[in-house]
Amino acid sequence: MATAIIISFLVSFGLSALIYIHVAERVAIVGNFIGITPSVNEGIAFGMKLGPYQQYWIVAALIIVAFIAIRTAKTFWEQVGFGLVLGGGLSNILDRFVDGHVYDMIQIGTFPIFNIADISINAGIILLFIDGILHWWKTEKT
Repeated sequence: MATAIIISFLVSFGLSALIYIHVAERVAIVGNFIGITPSVNEGIAFGMKLGPYQQYWIVAALIIVAFIAIRTAKTFWEQVGFGLVLGGGLSNILDRFVDGHVYDMIQIGTFPIFNIADISINAGIILLFIDGILHWWKTEKT
């Protein structure tokens, strides 16, 4: 799990920092549909805000996820899934504590702009979901 956390964090935070430093305006990748568009997000997912204690709620949520991960992640895919969630979460938290917001940069169609940490978090959740379904399916068949 530690390897997934470290890799997810370094890739997420590193790419965010590089794009923030080197990209000032939108860079088209596939015309107007896909591009790198520097943006700041002061909220959480899709810009939603949790009020004046938002940063503390985010840290508390990450601590809870870490506690659950340490207690329950037994399989390789559970460890990778939780590692991706925690690494992406740490990247977003560090980004938020440094500047008060998260740097988003990936724009696809009309979907809200997001960052590599968001991809990591969502990929981890999907892995955990698939692993849970496969585990359930395997135990139901026996």
